[in-house]
Formats: sequence, C-alpha cells, structure tokens
Amino acid sequence: MSPLLIPIFALIIPIVAIICGVVVKPWLALKERQMEMNSVATAEKAAQYAAQTERLEQRVRVLERIVTDRGIAVADEIERLRDDRPLN
Repeated sequence: MSPLLIPIFALIIPIVAIICGVVVKPWLALKERQMEMNSVATAEKAAQYAAQTERLEQRVRVLERIVTDRGIAVADEIERLRDDRPLN
C-alpha cells in the first residue's frame, strides 16, 4: 500500500462524515416527519371507519328490532283477522 494513500483516507473519512451529517441527517428527519404525518392520517381514517361502523351497527340493530317486533305484530294481526272473519 502506498504511503500516500493513508493521508488521503485520513482526509476522506472526515469529509464523508461531514457530508453525511449535512445531507443524511435532514433527509432522515424529513422521512420521520412524513411517517408521523402518515400515521396521524391513518389514525384519523381508522377513527372515521370505526365511527361509521358503529353507526351502521346501530342502524342494523334498529332494523332488526323493527323486523322482529313488526313480525310478531303482523302475525297477531293476521290471526285476529282470521278470527274475525265470518263463517259461511
């Protein structure tokens, strides 16, 4: 190995470290902020979906109650009409 390469490497290593600190550090900070913003947006969407799902479940419960309650009432009304029908 040439004795001239040692001082060159000795100068290149700090230069590369400085460049990495100047370029890579802000880039990593930018990526971190982008990830945080993405996670916030994802959490908001998840909350919206959860709220929408809850509303839909409530509506289904109401519809089930209407169907089951009305079904019994309709059946009772049909039976009453059969009983009230005159025999010929």
